Amino acid sequence: MFQLDDNLLQELGLGSLPPAEKNKMLAHIYETLELRVGMHLAEQMTDEQLDEFEAFIDKNDEAGALHWLETNFPEYKKVVAQQLEKLKSEIKAQAPAIVEATLSEAQSAAAPAPETGPTPQNPTPAG
Repeated sequence: MFQLDDNLLQELGLGSLPPAEKNKMLAHIYETLELRVGMHLAEQMTDEQLDEFEAFIDKNDEAGALHWLETNFPEYKKVVAQQLEKLKSEIKAQAPAIVEATLSEAQSAAAPAPETGPTPQNPTPAG
């Protein structure tokens, strides 16, 4: 269907991120996509369908949830594709800012902190 991998990050303009940040970004994309697809599908479900689907989620039965979706919402793959395209457009628009912020954060984390020694005291004249 689609791959959440380095090729996707390259396509989005995020290929220059450090490896750890790439992994964080891929996880964020997955979570965001899952949430958006879930919200979109939930809007179309009856209360009974929502309860049935949530039962699979509560049991962490991903295979059961997927089978349930394929049976009850055969168009769900289209929803996934649409939501992914929207998300990709949003990320592409923000990619330069994301890269800049991430690289600047990494540089400041790598820079040594300024030394803080004793604060010079101004002697007070006696008397």
